[in-house]
Amino acid sequence: MNKLLILSLCTAFIITTNACKEQPHHSAQKTLIIEEDDVVDNIFLDEQLQSKLTPDLVLDIMRARNKDFVNGKLTIRNTTDRLDAGVNGQHPGAVVLSCLDSRVPVEDVFHSGIGDLFVARVAGNIVNEDMLGSLEYGCKVSKAKLILVLGHEDCGAVKSAVDHVELGNITPLLKKIEPAMADLKNFEGERNSDNPQYLDAVTKQNVLNTIAEIRKKSPILKEMEEKGEIKIVGGIYALANGEVHFL
Repeated sequence: MNKLLILSLCTAFIITTNACKEQPHHSAQKTLIIEEDDVVDNIFLDEQLQSKLTPDLVLDIMRARNKDFVNGKLTIRNTTDRLDAGVNGQHPGAVVLSCLDSRVPVEDVFHSGIGDLFVARVAGNIVNEDMLGSLEYGCKVSKAKLILVLGHEDCGAVKSAVDHVELGNITPLLKKIEPAMADLKNFEGERNSDNPQYLDAVTKQNVLNTIAEIRKKSPILKEMEEKGEIKIVGGIYALANGEVHFL
């Protein structure tokens, strides 16, 4: 079995009992062996490899990488090689439109490194003109094959929209989430932020609405999807175990 890298971690413990008596230093050494297969692959770093990918294949890769994350596989990246590979261009496989939430580390969630993904972040994973331009750049110009709108459980933006919070520039942002509540006409139960089932329903509907907005307001992306050049999908990230439930 090939070994790519061996890291030696040395920890020294100094114990001092009093000013007059100095104890000897104690050290323990551990060796971490990293297999070649454990390092993130370079499938999105090469233009020729990227050109052969289909939207469905990229989606399968994203699913598999998220499974690695859920199973606790460390995201080990050969950063030096990735920096070198990205100097003259980039060839990401997907664009992820994610919430701002710090508990959703997108690159780690999809077991990825430098050059693998475009990541666009905004509270509530909503879309506006600037975000649409970013998505168009990622797909039309840089040839990414997939757009993933990624919501997550316990979203503060969704809670604030449900509670009709008004605060500075947050207010117009939340207005973009409110249609998700209006669309849940058949929801049975308490329609407030204390009801986790309602929050989950609004979160999912908000992701679906963002996807609909992308198709409605970006003729470029809509045409690319219709031609099979890209796929636009949604997902919900589970905070407890890191799993992405694709919609």
